[in-house]
Amino acid sequence: MGEEDLEIRPPKQRRSREAWNRVLDAGVALLEDGGYEAFTIAAVCERARVAPPAIYARTAGKEALFLAVYEHRIQSMRAEHQVFADDRRWSGLPAAELVRAAVAETVGMFFRHERFLRAVILISASHAEIRRRGSRYSQELGSGFAHVVLRLADTITHADAETAVSSCFSTVFAASVIRVAYGPEFASPLPIDDDAFVANLQETAVRYLLSA
Repeated sequence: MGEEDLEIRPPKQRRSREAWNRVLDAGVALLEDGGYEAFTIAAVCERARVAPPAIYARTAGKEALFLAVYEHRIQSMRAEHQVFADDRRWSGLPAAELVRAAVAETVGMFFRHERFLRAVILISASHAEIRRRGSRYSQELGSGFAHVVLRLADTITHADAETAVSSCFSTVFAASVIRVAYGPEFASPLPIDDDAFVANLQETAVRYLLSA
């Protein structure tokens, strides 16, 4: 499928925009409720209360619609990355508290969007375009995390602070992906609740970055 087949023809009239937004929201809801298997043109139409021509007027088919729904949801999630650019959120925090807060913000994004992320993480294993886009957005999140934590560059007990922070983010990110995609029982015979999961990751990050 060429790039032109994945393009969306944006609506111009208000009623058309409203209908298209219902389509996108319906697509998100279907992914959250039933994963990629539940995502069909017919199901989207039924949930959004639109006829199929309303979709085919904007897109070539299911694949393009799926990517449009993905971008619709991801863009709202990307807005949350701005917390890492808010100097007021981070100014004056002691080193360990700042690291813990950065971890909590990162994991919190996974928890707040758990059902959607589970669906797209699982499909990304066999969907090259979702994997490519997911990698880009993940790197953006990692850059935000690093922007905050590298305030502590002089305190981080590694010769290469940037590499240490990148490794720390990768650990937090990977653990969150596994938990969201497969559940708390997947990686541990004794699953822990969300609060304990975050606390353990926070302690891991503090010890790795700040331990003498």
